[in-house]
Amino acid sequence: MKINKIVVLATLASATGLAAAQSTVTFSGRVDGGFAYLNQVQTSPGVTASRFGTQNGDWGVGMINVTGVDNLGGGNKAIFVISDAVKIMTGMGGASFRKSFVGLSSNDLGTIKLGRDLFISNGVTMIDPFVQELFGSASLVRGRNWQQTNSNVTYLSPSYNGFDVALQNSLPGQTANFNAGAPGGFGRTDGIQLTYQSALFDVRAIYDEMRDSNGQFSNVFTSSKELVIGGNLRIQKFIIQGAVTRMVAPDTPTGLAKTANHYWLGFNYGMTPALLLTAGVYRIDVGRGNANATHDGQGHATMFELGGTYNLSKRTFLYANVGYLKNGANATFSLEPNNPGLNNNNLDNPLPGRTQLGSYVGINQSF
Repeated sequence: MKINKIVVLATLASATGLAAAQSTVTFSGRVDGGFAYLNQVQTSPGVTASRFGTQNGDWGVGMINVTGVDNLGGGNKAIFVISDAVKIMTGMGGASFRKSFVGLSSNDLGTIKLGRDLFISNGVTMIDPFVQELFGSASLVRGRNWQQTNSNVTYLSPSYNGFDVALQNSLPGQTANFNAGAPGGFGRTDGIQLTYQSALFDVRAIYDEMRDSNGQFSNVFTSSKELVIGGNLRIQKFIIQGAVTRMVAPDTPTGLAKTANHYWLGFNYGMTPALLLTAGVYRIDVGRGNANATHDGQGHATMFELGGTYNLSKRTFLYANVGYLKNGANATFSLEPNNPGLNNNNLDNPLPGRTQLGSYVGINQSF
C-alpha cells in the first residue's frame, strides 16, 4: 500500500478528533495472514500444479478504518467512514478505498449514506456459514456477491418488531444513459434487502441489480439480476444457515448461458466458548447455453468445506479451513472466486471437469 494513504487516514483520525469536542473519531482495523494450499492450478494453459505459500485476507479482508460520529442531539448523528484494504504480506492496499461515505443517522428514522460502499448483495454474509471467507458463498458465483460499488445512496431503517429494510441505488451520472457507468466499472446498481430477526431464527431476502458499464445485464456472474432468500436457525449450540439464489442476465449475447442457481446449507457449532466449528455445502447450476472467454456455459459444481476458529482473546483468533470442489464435465469453477469464462485471466481455475482441493490457516487480529 502507498504509505501516504495510511498517513492520510491516521492524520484524519487525530486531527478530526481534536477539532470538535462533540465528535468521536475512531481509528480501527483488522489484519489477517497465514498459509494457503491449492491444487489443480494452471501454470500455463492446460498445465497444472499445486501451490503453497503465505497469503493474506483468507478469513477476511485486512482493513484500516477511520470512523466519525458527530452527535447532533435528539438521537441524531452525522457519520462518516473511510476504509482502506491492506494486504500484510505485500504491504499493498486497494486501488481505491474499500468504503468512503458520509451520512446522517437517526434513532427513529434510520440511516442514509452517500458514497462508495459494499454492494447490497454483501448482506449474504449474515446467512453464509463461512461469512464470505475466501472459500464460501462468493466462490461459485465468481465473487458477484462481495463487490463494492461507487456513487451509492443507501438507506438503512431502524428495527421495527424484528423487521428492518435496506435500500441502495447508485447514480453513476453518465451522459445520455442513466444506467451506464464509467468504462471498466459497473453501471447503475440497486437493490432492496428485507430482514426479520428473532431469538430463534432470522429470515433475509435480497433483490439486486448489477449492470455493466453499458447499462446492460450481460453476464450472469458480473452484471445480472439476483434474488436471494435464506436465513439462520439457532438450536442450542448450533446455528443452521442456508440460502437459495437465482441470477438472470437477459442481455447476454445469444447462445451463451444467461441464468444460474446457487444454493448452500451449513452450520456453526460452538463446541466451547473459544472453539467454533463450521461446515458447509455449496452448489452452482448454470443454465442452458455455451461458454466463451468471459462467460461460463451450462454446467455445475459442488463445493464442500470444513473449518474452525479458536479465540485467543476478544480481538485475536486462529482459523483453519479445508475445501474440496467437484466440477461437472464442462465446468471450471474454483474454490476461489475467480473471473468467469474460459480464459479471463483464469489460470487459478482447474481444467474443465477437474476437482480442486485447497486449505488455508492463519491468524486474524482486530484493533
